Amino acid sequence: MAAVPSLLEVSNLAIAFPRPGGLLQRVVDGVSFGLEPGEVLGVVGESGCGKTLSALALLRLVPDPGRIVSGRIVVVGRDLLAADEGFMCTVRGRIIGFLLQETALALNPLRTIGYQVSEAARLHLGLDRAAARNLAVRLLEEVDLDRSEALERAYPHQLSGGQRQRALLAAALAADPQVLIADEPTSALDAVSQAKLLALLDLLRERRRLAVIFITHDLGVVERVAHRVAVLYAGETVEVAQRGELFVEPLHPYTQALLAALPSRGVRGAPLPTIPGVVPRPESWGRACRFAPRCPLALSRCHQARPALVRLTGERWVRCFLQAPDEEGDG
Repeated sequence: MAAVPSLLEVSNLAIAFPRPGGLLQRVVDGVSFGLEPGEVLGVVGESGCGKTLSALALLRLVPDPGRIVSGRIVVVGRDLLAADEGFMCTVRGRIIGFLLQETALALNPLRTIGYQVSEAARLHLGLDRAAARNLAVRLLEEVDLDRSEALERAYPHQLSGGQRQRALLAAALAADPQVLIADEPTSALDAVSQAKLLALLDLLRERRRLAVIFITHDLGVVERVAHRVAVLYAGETVEVAQRGELFVEPLHPYTQALLAALPSRGVRGAPLPTIPGVVPRPESWGRACRFAPRCPLALSRCHQARPALVRLTGERWVRCFLQAPDEEGDG
């Protein structure tokens, strides 16, 4: 997506799962975005748009029996889809850290917090038990957890949900990665806890010179933290823009509808606008614009052909016939 080499670049990613009869059903088809050093990229869209699955593909951890069927994923100049498993083991944890959304499922109930926080450092940095334990304590302190020495010896069930989330954040940072993927980290938090976590993530990004992929359905959060935004809909990227451009002048009708539904943009006393319908299931995508059935601006062409993701100016990309006439090859 970028004119200069990116730290990470995803181009036309497609992920499929087998269906009865041996056919493959694409559930992600057309995701593209880039990430620069030190940048926060907000990845937004409704549930079912392919955000988390695309993020898992960056680590080649698409759940079985799904698999990546086409596209490119380039990290630090290496094509991950052509890389051997040895290099992928380096990518997982050492180059890319992953903060999972489900804290209860991500932690092993039979291992101490310290063991799990330091696991990536033991694997990638070769630390012995004592050094790993000391690192775990320091990491727990770095993510603002009190009583870090006691927590290092504790088990997951002895921590609150917020403490487990910060422990997972510490684990994601253990091997000093260049990229952090944060998957819906604020979805279960109240406003105060959300603000504290966002401030912590920003501090860690600056201190560690991290690039962050921030996955969320909340555009209000993205407006606060992201430098650039990629909007996903029905398994494809529909718009990429700098935060200021996107929030001032969204180009894709889906982005416009998402922004119109923000409480901060509503009229006091009036109901918030909504987007009629639901995100289409992959088997119903067809060869037309996937947003057309819900789009108030749809042209007749939108129901007949699939628009291509087109670069307009600079880092501004959009997939919409209202902005560019280009069609995808399958459109």
